[in-house]
Amino acid sequence: MIFELRQYRLKTGQRERWVKWMEQKIIPYQVALGVVVVGSFIAEEDPDLYVWIRRFDSEQERQRLYTEMYESPVWINEIKPVNDGMIIREKIEVTRLLATPKSVIQ
Repeated sequence: MIFELRQYRLKTGQRERWVKWMEQKIIPYQVALGVVVVGSFIAEEDPDLYVWIRRFDSEQERQRLYTEMYESPVWINEIKPVNDGMIIREKIEVTRLLATPKSVIQ
């Protein structure tokens, strides 16, 4: 399994709108394609930080899903333009993680 810890910096005042967008559009869209979303979080003391974790069975699956998601007309025409109004794309941080043997999420 490969996990992605994804940290997004939101434009000021966009957190509530962003969370609603993630939960109503982005997460359902990605889950329908086969992505496992392990969790979605807001920072308790930082109003501009949003974090989520995704899981893929393998690197091959991750690459296939990236192509299917990010090159689709839905992403290009419907999702990306809205995202760009709420997140600071240059500050996205993605950390790839591998679970240790005793990790609850496998």
